Amino acid sequence: MTTQKNRLGSGGRIDRSKALIFTYNGKPYSGFHGDTVASALLANGIDIVGRSFKYSRPRGIVAAGAEEPNAVLQLGATAATQVPNVRATQQELYNGLVCRSTNGWPSVEFDLMGAVGKIGGKMMPPGFYYKTFMSPPSMWPTYEKYIRKAAGLGSSPTEADPDMYDHMNHHTDVMIVGAGPAGLAAAKVVAASGARVIIADEQAEFGGSLLHSLEQIDGAPAIDWVKQTVSELQGCDNVLLLPRSTANGYHDHNFLTVHERLTDHLADKAPSGMVRQRMHRIRAKWVILATGAQERPLVFGNNDIPGCMLASAVSIYIRRYAVVPGQRLVLMTTNDYGYQTAMDWQNAGREVVAIVDTRPAADGELVEQARQCGIRIITGSAITEAHGKTRVSAVSVAKLNSSSEKIQGPIENLECDTVASSGGWSPVVHLSCHTGSRPVWRDDVIGFVPGETVQKQLTAGGINGTYSLSACLDEGLRMGAEAAGNCGFSVTLSEQLEVADIRISPPMALFHIPHQKPTSRAPKQFVDYQNDVTAAAIELAVREGFESIEHVKRYTAMGFGTDQGKLGNINGMAIAAKALGRSIPETGTTVFRPNYTPVTFGAIAGRNCDDLFDPERYTAMHDWHLRNNAMFEDVGQWKRPWYYPKAGESMAVAVNRECLAVRQGVGILDASTLGKIDIQGRDAREFLGRIYTNAWAKLAVGKCRYGLMCGEDGMVFDDGVTSCLGEHHFLMTTTTGGAARVLQWLELYHQTEWPELEVYFTSVTDHWATMTISGPDSRRLLAELCDDIDLDRDSFGFMDWRQGTVAGVPARVFRISFTGELSFEINVQANYGMQVWEALIERGQAYKLTPYGTETMHVLRAEKGFIIAGQDTDGSVHPYDLGMPWAVAPKKPFSFVGKRGMARDDCQRPNRKQLVGLLTKDPQVVLPEGAQAVADPNQAVPMKMIGHISSSYYSANLGRSIALGFIVGGHEKTGQTVFYPLSDGRVIEAEICSPVFIDPQGEHQNV
Repeated sequence: MTTQKNRLGSGGRIDRSKALIFTYNGKPYSGFHGDTVASALLANGIDIVGRSFKYSRPRGIVAAGAEEPNAVLQLGATAATQVPNVRATQQELYNGLVCRSTNGWPSVEFDLMGAVGKIGGKMMPPGFYYKTFMSPPSMWPTYEKYIRKAAGLGSSPTEADPDMYDHMNHHTDVMIVGAGPAGLAAAKVVAASGARVIIADEQAEFGGSLLHSLEQIDGAPAIDWVKQTVSELQGCDNVLLLPRSTANGYHDHNFLTVHERLTDHLADKAPSGMVRQRMHRIRAKWVILATGAQERPLVFGNNDIPGCMLASAVSIYIRRYAVVPGQRLVLMTTNDYGYQTAMDWQNAGREVVAIVDTRPAADGELVEQARQCGIRIITGSAITEAHGKTRVSAVSVAKLNSSSEKIQGPIENLECDTVASSGGWSPVVHLSCHTGSRPVWRDDVIGFVPGETVQKQLTAGGINGTYSLSACLDEGLRMGAEAAGNCGFSVTLSEQLEVADIRISPPMALFHIPHQKPTSRAPKQFVDYQNDVTAAAIELAVREGFESIEHVKRYTAMGFGTDQGKLGNINGMAIAAKALGRSIPETGTTVFRPNYTPVTFGAIAGRNCDDLFDPERYTAMHDWHLRNNAMFEDVGQWKRPWYYPKAGESMAVAVNRECLAVRQGVGILDASTLGKIDIQGRDAREFLGRIYTNAWAKLAVGKCRYGLMCGEDGMVFDDGVTSCLGEHHFLMTTTTGGAARVLQWLELYHQTEWPELEVYFTSVTDHWATMTISGPDSRRLLAELCDDIDLDRDSFGFMDWRQGTVAGVPARVFRISFTGELSFEINVQANYGMQVWEALIERGQAYKLTPYGTETMHVLRAEKGFIIAGQDTDGSVHPYDLGMPWAVAPKKPFSFVGKRGMARDDCQRPNRKQLVGLLTKDPQVVLPEGAQAVADPNQAVPMKMIGHISSSYYSANLGRSIALGFIVGGHEKTGQTVFYPLSDGRVIEAEICSPVFIDPQGEHQNV
């Protein structure tokens, strides 16, 4: 095991009493509790953590946070716990952690593809695959195979995920994203006001930049203020703290998704009973974005060689993790903040070779401190090129001319093993852009800041280009007070935090360091490390005609991948702007979209997996069905009894028995799953008239009516019976599988088309248990359990409903029939469903009451020619095709949905497919559903299809097969013969007939 050669003997926020062992690329290494994988790798002297995407160049750790483009590792010790795309800079170290590089063969240190990158790199400019692999077309499958093999970072697990994930929904007054100085200050004010506040930060600890800051607040180290503030917030009942939580998406109406990593820091598998990750879905009245800023690297030759890092990252590793990632440092900066890194390096006992400041002069306090430390400062100059293969060995430094667009004078080589660069800071505006707001360029910030937004959103701290600690704290306090006040809470800003800000010199706007050679001939100058996008590539894209920054992005792949341009986008835009002869504001920025950082599929799915992926819904009588050997089918999410086989019965035998029992005696069906929507409001009746094809204006209280619902195209998509419970109160029933869609449809039309109508919709499907007793003996059976409803035919007619009691339970009883027999549909509050069902079963023994399932229901309704929406309709059928013109009221005062669709020429043509009944010439042969009809079975293949079968069954009541289907012009072809060729070579002959096979006059249901 290697020693931690780069670890300092003291310092940092690590716990040296808790040594940890981890494995990287098959070798064991050591670290401490509080390390990230990145800090532990650097402590152990690991230089190369990956290979670049296109050229397979060696890459090292560049950053210390979410902006890291190179150290993207594969994590997991087993096939089931593999996680790709894990940033080493964000993954906390735990004992036994196993990780590896995602590319490099045979190893990341020695990668054969690197030779290909060296030799063929010049032949792989942006868009080379578009130009190279387009011909011959026949070779594309071969090209694609190898391109796909080369693409991607890491691999997916090959076994089932052993962990649990979940979702949690929140409503809060104020949501704060970012727990740095501005975010914590805001949270403190909001919490004191009494408002509900949630504060989330992607790091393991709250504090942001203060976790490694040397500054003081109120005369004490800033970290003390962080500890005190976090402790106060933890003691507030109105505060929810979410560390290790990334706000990965900011959506309309202040809806945010926050990805919390609950146990990723403990093991690659969550401890027993614990959730690995959680997705918080947060709805906030006001949002404060305190997401800070990320340092930009400078673009210069070979700036990707391991050892080239961000200046701030070097300071973080030294101060927070007690890791110095090298021995000899050259620092290049365009601002004063970079000087602190050089002094941190020197204070750690390492050599600072030089500070290269691109500005002609600087006189800030940090600059003076560096001079007092004896550090060499080279002003008005820049590093034009780094040297080395697998680690920086030296840099070339040259003077810049007055415009900083060219170098001048002699080139000086400085030996070093680490290069830190600081090109300024880019506000983290990503979340502010997720809702469509465009960021605005500010010259004084040298970066984009959030633009105007329609969201109830405030911003504080680095996201605004505010970088001094005192100003960040002040903005946080003010924005917290404003957010709490906007939510109706009174706030008094009394806290005054004393911070001694340092004097700084103005920064320089410089992004791309010139080289003595033209950009296209100079050593590669990387803008996007992850996708191997260089300055030369961006200039080439512009020369080839790509002027929109979005097109440049897509042509070069700049800002693609897991880092989404966090480090490179501003530099890339600046280079593109210069090539176009425009300013950066004129060039604009690309659009940032969710997710801010990668999110696991497990967190997205939450508990919606395995048995919960599509939850099973049960009726109140489900246990009875289980006890009585019901076989079930899935309808929507419901488990519906399919049939009830007795011992030794096949499905066919059981269904035949159930069908005969209903027509000859009485049967009982659990119909609880039918969609039920309670509709109320002054304009409920008018709304029904617009959404259904038939008329509803005169439906009396106590009456029911069947209706068809069509889309705008005039095609039927659902049907059902709606009952008038009161003058402005209706109960709509829908198909089981269509309930959610119908409710959505009603809300869509109400909210977008007819918002002036006063009408309200409530899904009550689960509120009611529904049992249908059907058959000649159904009235006598119901009479034994219901003595407060007059069940006589003349008093309680077909398509009426009555309120009463059944088995002592308040009930709504409907005279509705889907079998064509005398039927009563009994609805009781769901908690009493089993009680009433068992009472019916007990009393029904005298009538040989037979439970029947959905298969029998299908046969019985087909015998009567009743359609099932979704089975006998397929999105291409209107009411007239179904032979149901009686269900359309074209002269209603207000149009209805689908009226214009039905009037289209295509819907009026005479040779449309129309619903008919079909009787096979051999009564024992059952046509398969989906079978295609032809007029001539001897015609050549491909045959001309003239229709198809939608429903087909054997009818025990008729002693033969029956079918419903569609035939071109079928309504005019009664008595004609059609043929159904099958895949097994058989041809079934059938006669077109009426779709009503039993009781065409409807006498049974009106007895």
